[in-house]
Amino acid sequence: MSNNAGTKRRAGRNAPTVVVIEHSTLARTTVVKLLEREFIGWNFIDMASTETLDRALGAEVRLIALDLAGRDIESISLRDDLAAIAARFPEAPITFLSNSDDVDIARQALKIGIRGFFSTSLGIDIALAGLRLVLAGGTFFPQLLGAVTSGSSEHIPARSEAEKRLEDRTQYLAIADFTPREADVLAALQCGFSNKVIAGKLNLSGHTVKMHLQHIMRKLQAQNRTEVVARLVQRAAGGQDVSAN
Repeated sequence: MSNNAGTKRRAGRNAPTVVVIEHSTLARTTVVKLLEREFIGWNFIDMASTETLDRALGAEVRLIALDLAGRDIESISLRDDLAAIAARFPEAPITFLSNSDDVDIARQALKIGIRGFFSTSLGIDIALAGLRLVLAGGTFFPQLLGAVTSGSSEHIPARSEAEKRLEDRTQYLAIADFTPREADVLAALQCGFSNKVIAGKLNLSGHTVKMHLQHIMRKLQAQNRTEVVARLVQRAAGGQDVSAN
């Protein structure tokens, strides 16, 4: 079965690719099989550590999901992993996979440029929507949203203005901005696919794709597809385009 999966992934090497780096074989293969069902036409390369990152060289890597494995942001091994990824795939956004919802780690991850924080406590639907949001150019840190509204404030350290802006940006880019189907269309749009290709990949009619695009453009106050992508990038980068509803 693993040989068939390997052949399938090699055959799709020219397709948009997600790299999953997870030390647990069961967790890694489960995540990949789930993503293969949800993202038809995408390529998924899984590995136990960054030592085998070269396997993904030459692929069109759109995202790397890295297992935190209980490490904190200052961990030397984590820094080494991030450096190895940056050396090979400097343009690929990185998300963390974690077995905890530690708010401090999530906040630090956002500050160093990590684009998403996925913990094992998340429901599958929410995790998939968050992944689509990251692929569409956004950020996904549900732990930080909870930190703003949950618990007693006396145990939460005072935040600098920069941290507040980071958390405000994350809240604005939460998955509530777009429906799951709109997030699917956004991810495909970010890959440069035409409406016809998007319709085929998502098993939608051309009319439905146009309808989703119209909703997306209205929410982003964009006039065309190019503006949609530009505004997503601007929002992810912390630009001032935060007035769309």
